[in-house]
Amino acid sequence: MDLLLTEEEKLLQATVRDFVDRELVPRAKEIDETESFPWENVKGLGELGLMGLTVDEAYGGAGAGYQQLAIAGEEVARGCASTSVVQMAHLSLGVSTIAAGGSEAQKMKYLPDLAAGRKIAAFGLTEPSSGSDAADMQTTATPRDGGYVLNGAKIFITNGVEAEVIVVFVSTDRSLGAKGISTFIVHSDNPGFQANAQHGKLGLRGSSTAELVFTDCYVPVEDRLGEEGDGFKLAMKVLDSSRISIATQAVGIGQAALEAAAKYAKQREAFGKKLEEHQAIQFMIADMATQLDAARLLTRRAAQLKDAGLPHGKESAMAKLFASEAAHFACDKALQIFGGYGYFRDNPVERYYRDQRVTEIYEGTSEVQRMVIARHVLRDAG
Repeated sequence: MDLLLTEEEKLLQATVRDFVDRELVPRAKEIDETESFPWENVKGLGELGLMGLTVDEAYGGAGAGYQQLAIAGEEVARGCASTSVVQMAHLSLGVSTIAAGGSEAQKMKYLPDLAAGRKIAAFGLTEPSSGSDAADMQTTATPRDGGYVLNGAKIFITNGVEAEVIVVFVSTDRSLGAKGISTFIVHSDNPGFQANAQHGKLGLRGSSTAELVFTDCYVPVEDRLGEEGDGFKLAMKVLDSSRISIATQAVGIGQAALEAAAKYAKQREAFGKKLEEHQAIQFMIADMATQLDAARLLTRRAAQLKDAGLPHGKESAMAKLFASEAAHFACDKALQIFGGYGYFRDNPVERYYRDQRVTEIYEGTSEVQRMVIARHVLRDAG
């Protein structure tokens, strides 16, 4: 796991791993069972600087790159996937959108509290009638009284209940399609805004998911990010980078499954010998480790490109696609190694299995990632 890491990165990894094992792992089971938002975990991440890890130091962040986010994020996901998605939706989506599209005044106003974890951010893109087709925007913003009035709804929004700052993508001119989408910052106490919690998720049960409803919700013009019509390009730019975070999360969940399976294989006996001595088990563990390491390296490449300011859309899609499917494989094989014991809630691999599944769906399904990759490859073919 230390492959290609600098001494500083190894220290970051060790520090976060120690925190995760001490604070997150012991709480993960209860958080999942009770669907409780992990406030204590988020507070701890804030104190470590992880809620603003990639935010520029001028705005109170740590000024780290996506390579460091991948290292720290994997450890967080390994310990508690629910806490991981809270962090990633906050930092890689909500906060990153303000950092990428906000004016200097907006960044100074919002980023310090968000980077410190004093406030939580959310990212409102998905709508009831649109998932992968993000350009099919039904929520509208109409100019009024020096600002805009928002009407419509968003769905499946992570941190939607707890967030005080919500970045929302809406249509200011539906006749223009994607070119008519604009971005606004909505405060949770804005009149006309309501967040309705959505319960009953398969996994990531400790992170809140909400429907956001806007009913004549007034937003002043100073809370518009960029110009009218800039929203879709901004959303796609942020998603390209955020897919690195989802790849990281997937690797972390898969790594937790691998570690659990390897430990169990050294303890459990069957047919007169330890599971680790059975070739079938060895092959499963070898395949799990190889796929996760390949996913880790794909993720690190995408992060390096992002940090270097180079195009990384294809590489981020590759990392997200491969890592999410590698994690699926690892969690599935871990459950197989545990056998019947792995099928019950008392065993953490049951939780890993459920938590992993959405990494193949949100922030672009595996099918969408394949479309993105194919477009890049075919374009480059001339």
